[in-house]
Amino acid sequence: MTDYEKLDAWIDAHFDEEVRFLQELIRVPTDTPPGNNAPHAERTAELLKGFGFEAEKHAVPQADVRAYGMESITNLIVRRPYGKGRTIALNAHGDVVPPGEGWTKAPYGAEIVDGKIYGRATAVSKGDFATFTFAVRALEALQAKLNGTVELHFTYDEEFGGEMGPGWLLRNKLTKPDLLIAAGFSYEVVTAHNGCLQLEVTVHGKMAHAAVPDTGVDALQGAVQILNALYAQNILYQQVTSKVVGINHPYLNVGRIEGGTNTNVVPGKVIFKLDRRMIPEENPAQVEATIRQVIADAAATLPGITVDIRRLLLANAMKPLPGNQPLVAAIQKHGEQIFGQPIPAMGTPLYTDVRLYAEAGIPGVIYGAGPRTVLESHAKRSDERLELEDLRRATKVIARTLRDLLG
Repeated sequence: MTDYEKLDAWIDAHFDEEVRFLQELIRVPTDTPPGNNAPHAERTAELLKGFGFEAEKHAVPQADVRAYGMESITNLIVRRPYGKGRTIALNAHGDVVPPGEGWTKAPYGAEIVDGKIYGRATAVSKGDFATFTFAVRALEALQAKLNGTVELHFTYDEEFGGEMGPGWLLRNKLTKPDLLIAAGFSYEVVTAHNGCLQLEVTVHGKMAHAAVPDTGVDALQGAVQILNALYAQNILYQQVTSKVVGINHPYLNVGRIEGGTNTNVVPGKVIFKLDRRMIPEENPAQVEATIRQVIADAAATLPGITVDIRRLLLANAMKPLPGNQPLVAAIQKHGEQIFGQPIPAMGTPLYTDVRLYAEAGIPGVIYGAGPRTVLESHAKRSDERLELEDLRRATKVIARTLRDLLG
């Protein structure tokens, strides 16, 4: 048998164990918000210890976590040194958006039906806790001569932007790998992704009794004026196209709005939060300045309306770094062999915390267990699921890739 065949055989022989490991991870909720994620890190470390993997527990100071808007974060690093050579990090995040409504399976039940495992974070991205862990276990079972180190980075701040996850580990010099593979899907290797700007806009008017509305200033009417101006930008954005395959054009979404005190009161304040996706070619500072100007110009047309704008998040786009080609080539080669179809290298309109590794000069790609599209995975929707065969095959691709890069 070749080394590749031995890796495949080990993964097949231990696949039931891999699925049980994933089920245990899914059954510990990590809803973010509120973001009480340290218990999941503790459970993960306990399970890893059963495999002989000692996880370093890096707790982010409580004051920093609270100020950030979460409750607890403990990031994990597992270091597996094999000899002199480069360090390859495998990163997946354990924090997830709350389940929401509409589930036909228990969100944290990890139920298996018709070859699929259901539950929040099955596809994004506790599934790749399993992919990466069992790929490394298979590699070590090979007992081959290896050059370099593998690090497992299991972090808990992707949903809020990553600054307290990979960003915190990198800023505190707890890791500096040479290459990175981050959690993703199985049918493409992602080398670039969008950036994201999130703003909170507070529109101020003046409360008044609804019987005498002329004595107040309607903040909701002001907000409507501003929202119309913002949504009109989406028409302009369609003319701004990216050269990265898989990424089209910028777009803007308002995902939350609240305001007013009662039905019979002219609203004195309305707050909304917007999300502006930026293609890799855009300048984030210019994007933010333009949006602020659009808001200011719209507000200026209504006497008595004032606006406060607070930046919630600025996530830069991920751009391909020189040096990622060995990752891309290995994943494409083994992906095509295992999945029986070409694995294209492309961009994604999502944004992830992988950009933080790129900003630190670490070439990386996004690849792991999952379907062809986010829509198929039901990520961030009800009934999130993962095809178990995608998990099995992606684990083989990662194990073979590590064998190539560390051989």
